[in-house]
Amino acid sequence: MAGTLYLCATPIGNLGDMTPRVVETLKAVDLIAAEDTRNSIKLLNHFDIHTPMTSYHEFNKVEKARELVGKLLSGTDVALITDAGTPAISDPGEVLVRQCQEAGVPVTSLPGAAACITALTLSGLSTRRFCFEGFLPTEKADKKERREILSELSGECRTMILYEAPHHLKATLGVLLETLGDRRITLCRELTKKFETILPTTLSQAVALYEREEPRGEYVLVIEGKSREEKQREQKASFENLSMEEHVAYYEAQGNDHKEAMKLAAKDRGISKREIYAHLHGR
Repeated sequence: MAGTLYLCATPIGNLGDMTPRVVETLKAVDLIAAEDTRNSIKLLNHFDIHTPMTSYHEFNKVEKARELVGKLLSGTDVALITDAGTPAISDPGEVLVRQCQEAGVPVTSLPGAAACITALTLSGLSTRRFCFEGFLPTEKADKKERREILSELSGECRTMILYEAPHHLKATLGVLLETLGDRRITLCRELTKKFETILPTTLSQAVALYEREEPRGEYVLVIEGKSREEKQREQKASFENLSMEEHVAYYEAQGNDHKEAMKLAAKDRGISKREIYAHLHGR
């Protein structure tokens, strides 16, 4: 029988957030795959865990995943841990999970800390609908993808969650202000640690703050989405530049039939569908 892959959440700061179930599992499995064994050994020593470790990280994720799947298929139970938080969230663990699923290896998750959810609950912003972007690509790494993602986020109505390192924070806040406008934002740093800081502010105020101060610690940025009213106003303004033919064609391109497209265009323009029909069909 194949072994099981256990996704074990570890504390994002406070060691008291380690669950008893995770401790028991890490002691019971045959092997622990860790993002950085040098960091993880401190955690394991704290909880008196002596299970053998192997490294699994961004730079060996594909090849090492194949190796781990082979061990799992031979009956080895493996626990996956990241440096902090839940494996596979903004983490190479997703590759291992996918390979396990393809090979028919059982996978289970032991829930615990996740910086994105912790920050969201502390933000004071809407939690009903949200999206997680993780780290934005840097301009140096992929300028085109960064530009495309920012463009998508500019129209996002859901609350947005991003991660950022201190040395990139100033640039990221600046480009977010430029792209999104002056939205509400909550900056969360050093979550669950001694110097945890939660700062509800605006993007413009955050930019001004970090012109005076140097960012310290790892940040989670929780940003207000665009209001539906604002999005509707922008959409209506864009439609004013379209001819009736272009307006109807816009909705047909989204998969609506001709009648429904005329109805939607008429609603946008504040006129009757009959007027749209008469214009298009010369009646």
